[in-house]
Amino acid sequence: MRCLFAFLIAMIASVPAAAAPQAKIEFTSRETVLAWIYRYRVKPEPARLPAAVRMLSQTGALREPESSGVYVGFIAGVLGSNPAKAEELIAKMLPLQAEDQWALVRAIAYSCLPEWKALLAKFADRMPTRKVMIDKYIEGKLPTINQVAGEKKFSLAEKLRIKSPPKEIALDPTPELLDTVWGYYFATGGYSPIARIISMLPWSKERDSVDKLTLGNMAKYTLASNASRDTELLTMLKRASKHQPEKVAPILKEVIDAAETVDTTRLRSEALAAIEDLKRKGPGYKRDVSFWGQVGQGAVALGCIVAAATGHIELGIPCVVGGAASSAALTVWSSQ
Repeated sequence: MRCLFAFLIAMIASVPAAAAPQAKIEFTSRETVLAWIYRYRVKPEPARLPAAVRMLSQTGALREPESSGVYVGFIAGVLGSNPAKAEELIAKMLPLQAEDQWALVRAIAYSCLPEWKALLAKFADRMPTRKVMIDKYIEGKLPTINQVAGEKKFSLAEKLRIKSPPKEIALDPTPELLDTVWGYYFATGGYSPIARIISMLPWSKERDSVDKLTLGNMAKYTLASNASRDTELLTMLKRASKHQPEKVAPILKEVIDAAETVDTTRLRSEALAAIEDLKRKGPGYKRDVSFWGQVGQGAVALGCIVAAATGHIELGIPCVVGGAASSAALTVWSSQ
């Protein structure tokens, strides 16, 4: 499932960010790595990143790109915030199983390091199965974390025309993208990734794109859920609320209110209602099987998030492992 972050939310309740120093976490499973990731910004330990990545690889946590966003974002954030150690850390993460090398390649590209292309070129020989991917990043044919699809509005004629305009090289608005940005925040504790998530909030009012509607509501829900348990994040959101544009300010105020009153259930209900409304009305130019499949997928994504957030980990597990729930939901919708 593309909402791996759901599992992280569940962990937040039992692992407060501002808690007193904890005993050193040993990497024995993906869950122990997740616990370390969440605590990392309180006590950064970049030297332990290679060991964490090796454990993630051993447990198969990096096999599915759609459920690995938080790991990719975290690796990218650690590399980006430790430029002097980045090359050494990458070297120690290798060798990596062939099927998991994509995660390191993408993390380097997402690191925002000035020399990220040079680093990819330097380690290309040690990741031979990802030569095409590396070359495309270096040539600018694959988007980085700074290249997110814009919000250009097309006229009805443009939407209906047979020949579509050339697609920009940019990341699509997906739950995987949100996971990635949260991973970057866990690595840095900085405002920049939070600002990216805040910028997604207007999509919670989207009336054309199911992807954007789902992502906007997931951004809204996860911000409130985390801030309700993390006083530093809540303070950050309050400071940011004073400098937001008109289309963002009222939504961010809702997030802050929900965090302060621990009223995230309402946000989830409103999100599902918005998806149902779009399902019922539907943009005329997208009334097809694919559109309804996306609606179902969005509802499942939000359902998985709330399952984990409310402590029902047994319901959230399909969202965490392998991406099965999301794919199955889309398949069922598309077959009807």
